[in-house]
Amino acid sequence: MSKKDQELPDRLFDTEDMHGYTTFRALSPGAEKWIGRPIKCLDHGFVYLVDYMGNDESVVQAARTSYGQGTKKVSNTEVLIRHLRRHFHNTPFEMVEFKFHCKMPIFVARQWIRHRTASVNEYSGRYSEMEDEFYVPEPGVLKKQSQSNRQGRDEDLEQGQKFDILQGLRDCYQNQYDFYQRLLNNHELARELARLPLSVGNYTQWYWKIDLHNLMHFLHLRLDEHAQYEIRVFAQAMARIVREAVPICFQAFEDYQLNSLTLTGLELGFLRLHADLFPAKKERAHQIILDHFGNKREAGEFIEKLVSLGMILD
Repeated sequence: MSKKDQELPDRLFDTEDMHGYTTFRALSPGAEKWIGRPIKCLDHGFVYLVDYMGNDESVVQAARTSYGQGTKKVSNTEVLIRHLRRHFHNTPFEMVEFKFHCKMPIFVARQWIRHRTASVNEYSGRYSEMEDEFYVPEPGVLKKQSQSNRQGRDEDLEQGQKFDILQGLRDCYQNQYDFYQRLLNNHELARELARLPLSVGNYTQWYWKIDLHNLMHFLHLRLDEHAQYEIRVFAQAMARIVREAVPICFQAFEDYQLNSLTLTGLELGFLRLHADLFPAKKERAHQIILDHFGNKREAGEFIEKLVSLGMILD
């Protein structure tokens, strides 16, 4: 059904012939390390850095330009970057850009493209033949539909169920691709129509260029434990690259966005009114919180935050 899976090369192209040239662009040793070096994602996918513009200092340079000559200058790069992230001064981070080459299942791409703040050029099934590569999940990620989250998965499936699902997927993919080939070769149907029987499990690929501010927004959403597993794998690969490309910016992002906790006005109001309630057991706090919010989902999200803070004993 699928081409034999091969190990990705350490680098997809050689940069040796560029050595010895003088450049005046802002360089990032961490980014240079990852150019053309793919990170494998899922069974046939990958992410690698094609090119970049800027580094940590580029953010500082842009911020100081906007300050003007009469504004007090912050001399420490790290202090200024952390100040910018802490106070949501986002524009300087838009001056740094990354261009990735990504290969992913179509259903991941359709979820990914909801982030409309990037430039994308995708592989075209109208001009080129789609490859015989389909996503077959690892058994461990096959789970039942969550009863509390319409978008998520929850309990594990039995081993027999997993076997049936995986075998069924392989057979289905084989039939899809065989029919696709018959449409192309036997019936000489146009490529743009012949692709109709292919499922969203088929792989696509694209070049994806995005600035650092919007990339961090993407990572904030897609690294979250509630994000779909498959897109989270690609976000983790990108985070690995960006962490080394702009280490000061990424550390500030982790501290002030990725690993932070936001409280709403209603939540702060509750804490002020019921400061003496904590620490509390979930059973005792649940009804009081529900009465305050009047909304089960909002109350449940607040309880999750309090559990993570150790204020409610789960």
